[in-house]
Amino acid sequence: MTEQALLLVNLGSPASTEVDDVRSYLNQFLMDPYVVDLPWPIRRLLVSLILIKRPAQSAHAYASIWWPEGSPLVVLSQRLTEAVRPYWKEGPVELAMRYGEPSIERALLKLAGQGIKQVTFAPLYPQFADSTTTTAIEEARRVIRDKHLDIKLSILQPFYDQPGYLDALVDSVKPHLAQEFDHLLLSFHGLPERHLHKTDPTGSHCLNTVDCCQRAEGAVLASCYRAQCLQSSTAFAGRAGLRPEQWSMSFQSRLGRAKWIEPYTEAHLEVLAAKGVKKLLVMCPAFVADCIETLEEIGDRGREQFIAAGGQELQLIPCLNTHESWVQALVALCRRAPQAL
Repeated sequence: MTEQALLLVNLGSPASTEVDDVRSYLNQFLMDPYVVDLPWPIRRLLVSLILIKRPAQSAHAYASIWWPEGSPLVVLSQRLTEAVRPYWKEGPVELAMRYGEPSIERALLKLAGQGIKQVTFAPLYPQFADSTTTTAIEEARRVIRDKHLDIKLSILQPFYDQPGYLDALVDSVKPHLAQEFDHLLLSFHGLPERHLHKTDPTGSHCLNTVDCCQRAEGAVLASCYRAQCLQSSTAFAGRAGLRPEQWSMSFQSRLGRAKWIEPYTEAHLEVLAAKGVKKLLVMCPAFVADCIETLEEIGDRGREQFIAAGGQELQLIPCLNTHESWVQALVALCRRAPQAL
């Protein structure tokens, strides 16, 4: 029987909190044309300007959440890989990062060296975006092509609406919802609006309105990040038994001056505080593992902002990480991954 390896893929992290390592990581990340989708000369100039001050600022942020074992994102992704291994009987299970180490290239070369010819490639992003899903898949295809590897890929599709993923979210959040709280905010990673326009097959869907995303279906829904976030949120809230006034959604992690999808999390935190919300729960369903965007951006800076605006308590709900329901749901999702053409 032919072995089918499983390669779990997450975004990545600097090798350490040293400024040089953070600069190297940010350069690789921001020079990806799927992330900063500008012509190369403009992208190079913009990223070079960002790299003047940003690495030192980001290094400080990473240092504030760094674990003794290393980057929380990498450590948690490694733990997930270990948790999945006993359930994946089809072959070896490996981990790769789109940026930094362990790289996708290293992981695929390792599997090829073991004689593996079939790989289930699993980008760990519930919702589709070129800057996450597409760039990971294209990097895998580049490695297979450039290194002449005899490997066929089956690719895990975005799972924003899959019952296993949604049920795992509900299971992981239940203990937090059982306590007294005023509001639950679902904060997703943001995207520049132009990214939505570029992936819109109709050329007319992605206007800056929630209404169009509520009605999205078919090819539009398959490529619209905002519509998928809305579907994830609505389906989760229904499964969790939340009333409409008990929850809301927003988008975090803006970079640069371009217009990003709204509402912005930092602005929404102040709106909620102004409405009298005192105890706020925040979860980040675009991430399956805690990272700088959850631990530092929401857990530290977001908490400080909410309290300064008049709130009393912001409680960050951990990501799925290695929750048992998520481990089993992920394995089931990967077993159904279709083979790429």
